[in-house]
Amino acid sequence: LVMVFYGSNGKSSLVSMENKVEHQAKNQITYDIHLTSDLGMLYKVRFGFQSLENSKSQLFLCQLKMQNTSTLDTFSLTINKTLPLSLNGDRWIEFPVEWPLKEALSVVPYHLTVLSRNILSGRNLVHMTACIYGTHGDTGERSLLWSLQNVQQREDNESFLVTMEAVELGELDKVVLSISSETDCKLDVKKLHLKEAVKEYPIYVFEVNEAFSLDANKPEIQREIPLSFVIRGDKQKNDIDNNLHKEESQARNLTEYTVKVFTGDKRGAGTDANVHIILFGNEGKSEAFQLSRSLDHQDPFERGKVDTFKIKTKKLGSLHSIEIGHDGKGFASGWFLEKVEITDASSNSVYCFNCNR
Repeated sequence: LVMVFYGSNGKSSLVSMENKVEHQAKNQITYDIHLTSDLGMLYKVRFGFQSLENSKSQLFLCQLKMQNTSTLDTFSLTINKTLPLSLNGDRWIEFPVEWPLKEALSVVPYHLTVLSRNILSGRNLVHMTACIYGTHGDTGERSLLWSLQNVQQREDNESFLVTMEAVELGELDKVVLSISSETDCKLDVKKLHLKEAVKEYPIYVFEVNEAFSLDANKPEIQREIPLSFVIRGDKQKNDIDNNLHKEESQARNLTEYTVKVFTGDKRGAGTDANVHIILFGNEGKSEAFQLSRSLDHQDPFERGKVDTFKIKTKKLGSLHSIEIGHDGKGFASGWFLEKVEITDASSNSVYCFNCNR
């Protein structure tokens, strides 16, 4: 048995389950595992047989429990599955690591459709695996010819579907394909289609378009196939287009205002409180903006100083008034405001609002 751990700092190599702890309970085995590097916060574990060669045995797994001996973080999982998942079948089980108050990834069945020629006729002698990579890691090597579904054979091409379970991979970006054969033959792989089984879209398309010449006496051929394109589906594509148009439209209707705030030159005029402003025009009013990042001073609203702020909001037309105030926080929060000058970038108009209080 071996395990692969995935964390925020990367993934481990294959960790062999060899170091058994003494005094085992019935039907329970404890192993000590030492990782060579700190993987950060674990989010996924893959568990299974290192190899299926020369082995016809099966193992029924009830439960798995892990504990970090340094931090005492403990995680347990009910499995109730037999490895391999079928005779000569998938040798891996993946599961997410769940942390308190943190949303875990979920286990997803993926559909991989292979469009090819000549593979199905000699599938008992051909070995073909795929490792799928995404933003949340990879699936490890998975056999493609052990459980085929939806097999279709025509004169010039063929296709077959493989289902594999993995912790969700996020956005897919590449597939590493490995092919070998027990006899000399030529296999033509056209493309791979990948999607989540429960969703119609998106479909990730990986163009292969290669004829593999296999030799029984030579090692397997491996190819890294980058993502070619993604089929989003009409509804999803329309949603994306509509959102883009909406964002572009909103961006076109936004106006930048330059707000200059003049603090009076009197004793105790400055403030450390949080200052906000609302603009009112003949076409509407803005949301409340907190004036926290002055372009002139790291510590805004000090005695006798002018602070400049940039804000973006919908077009308000001609400004006629403002609301400006603070939350009263901090020692001696009282503030003497002399005036506020606002420049509308769209019309280059300058508005002055005197306060002097």
